[in-house]
Amino acid sequence: APAAMMPYIVPKGFIAVDGTSLTVCDVDYAANTFSFMLIAYTQQHVVIPTKKAGQGVNLEADVIGKYVERSLAGFIGRMDELEERVKSLEAATK
Repeated sequence: APAAMMPYIVPKGFIAVDGTSLTVCDVDYAANTFSFMLIAYTQQHVVIPTKKAGQGVNLEADVIGKYVERSLAGFIGRMDELEERVKSLEAATK
C-alpha cells in the first residue's frame, strides 16, 4: 500500500480493495504491506482472486481513521496553545 495510506490501515480494521470491503488481518508498517482473508463465498463473488501478484488495485482506507485524525488534529492544536499559556503563566510567577 502507499506509505501515506498505511496509518489508516489497522489490524481488524476495514479496507476496500477494488470496491470490496475486507477486514485487515495483519499489517507490516515497515514494509507498507497488509494481509486479509477471503472466505470461499467472497472468493467466488469478487474480482480480487483474479488479480495477479503485483497487479494494481484501488485501495480505500476506512473513513473512521480519517475522522479520528481530523478530530485529534484540532485537539492537539488546542493542547499546544494551552501548554504555551501554562508556560507563560509559570514564567510570569517566577
